[in-house]
Amino acid sequence: MIIVRSLDEVPYNKNSVVTIGMFDGVHRAHQSIMHRVVDKAKQIGGRSVVVMFEPHPKEVVAKVSTNVDLLSTVSEKLQLIEQYGVGIVFIIPFTFEFSRLSFQEFYSKYIVNGVGVTEVVEGFNHQFGRDREGGMNQIVELGKQHNFSVEALAMIKESEVVISSSSVRDALLTGNISLANRMLGYEYRFSGTVVRGFGRGKQLGYPTANIKLDNSKKLAPQTGIYAVTIQVEGIWYRGMMSIGHSPTFGDVQERTIEVNIFDFDKDIYDETVSVRCIERTRNEKKFDSVDALIKEIGNDKITITEILKQYKHISS
Repeated sequence: MIIVRSLDEVPYNKNSVVTIGMFDGVHRAHQSIMHRVVDKAKQIGGRSVVVMFEPHPKEVVAKVSTNVDLLSTVSEKLQLIEQYGVGIVFIIPFTFEFSRLSFQEFYSKYIVNGVGVTEVVEGFNHQFGRDREGGMNQIVELGKQHNFSVEALAMIKESEVVISSSSVRDALLTGNISLANRMLGYEYRFSGTVVRGFGRGKQLGYPTANIKLDNSKKLAPQTGIYAVTIQVEGIWYRGMMSIGHSPTFGDVQERTIEVNIFDFDKDIYDETVSVRCIERTRNEKKFDSVDALIKEIGNDKITITEILKQYKHISS
């Protein structure tokens, strides 16, 4: 897969099947688009091209400061997209000046006369351009003018919920990790660096790796206790994760992410680790005593060990 960041790096080729979007999370609806783009490119002996943007448009066009909760960083997107056999990913720098282009101006400069296009494939609700003025009907009309075809793929649902980046985000923020994973088609994941914390986990008998996210814009799921797997130095381990503010102690202002790694006893400070979120087991609680907290953590480990024994990894 070739990754480019300017039009100068993309040779014009009319025989290109193109899709355009943010593809945050590269969830199952996005995956169906990738499959379709690659299949159609093979059918015509052409090339498959994914066009996406960096940073997220909300960071650039919001009238007030906006927190952007990303389902996937650019590097994560690229790793996921590569699995589907895409030929070229064109990452366009999203600036305020770029945001002022109409969708007609964008298509003319970047797609029709830039990349080259014989067909565009998008999701059913695709919108694009200044103030999101261009929908599928407008793109179809552009196709008629510039001699390219357009296909809009049907919506995909999971448990009666339409799969979209917003619906995945909502599921994560409400703690429904199981639904989020089914919509994604893989376990929600994040990476970070192991940093020093208060050392309370070790004092309680359950030492934890305190993780600082590599990208502060990456969405951390709802507070609570989770069954997880964690990759350390290339090896995957089982564990239980706490996301929250340690309410029993009451002195943690910032939300922390801590993982107790099962059957593990190494110093991994400053190591980069990756976490896959499997299932959320309970809310964060404030306990009346440290002993009550220790007892509950023991119960958590029994519950999570059983979950992870029975869990079947999602392959994507």
